[in-house]
Amino acid sequence: MPPTVKTGAEQAGAVESPNPKPRRYRSPVRAEQARQTRLAVLRAARDLLAEHGYDATTVVMIAATAGVSVDTVYTSVGRKPELAVAVVDMVLGSSDEPVPAQERDYVRAMLSARTGREKLAVYAAALESLIPRTAPLLEALRRAGESDPASAGAWSMVMERRAGNMLRLAADLRTTGDLRTDLSDREVADIIWTTNSSEYWLLLQSRGWSAERYSALLEDLWCRLLLEPGVGLSP
Repeated sequence: MPPTVKTGAEQAGAVESPNPKPRRYRSPVRAEQARQTRLAVLRAARDLLAEHGYDATTVVMIAATAGVSVDTVYTSVGRKPELAVAVVDMVLGSSDEPVPAQERDYVRAMLSARTGREKLAVYAAALESLIPRTAPLLEALRRAGESDPASAGAWSMVMERRAGNMLRLAADLRTTGDLRTDLSDREVADIIWTTNSSEYWLLLQSRGWSAERYSALLEDLWCRLLLEPGVGLSP
């Protein structure tokens, strides 16, 4: 009896999976819709947190303002602590969405500056407008962390991230040759990290200090404490 000859379809079936996985297709339209939804959530969070503060702002309020569901807020950005961190990154980046540290305008200006004094002056000037907007939010997040592990984790992440950014700043300052040689990069970073903190600003604000005066203090303090004596000063 002659062997049975399989058809092309039967031969293909012998090697193909009977239940092939569907191909993944990412629609550009859907991707843009998702991006716009995320931006709407971020803008709503930024505006509401600025107006009402962290404690009084709810995810329900953010969802209603953005015109989406609460679940959509969670999937597009995250829960309240993640929203707060995202808003901080929006403020620091002067943008409608979070901006990484190295892409922020004032950071780029610092990196472009040639001397240690110029770099510190740029940073201090930027903080004049930035820290009054971010400090209340970070302080509220810290307080919330006393009873909420998620808030505590978000606050700790921001603090460690700031410490890392300050260490990179110290390394950049070191390249100018203007830093004191008896201070390590870690010591320089820790001094800047402490004095540009929300806690430091809020304490001075409670004593009647303005943001302008605070900015001038930082520039003077950093230059006097971190740079070699006489660096950048006119003869």
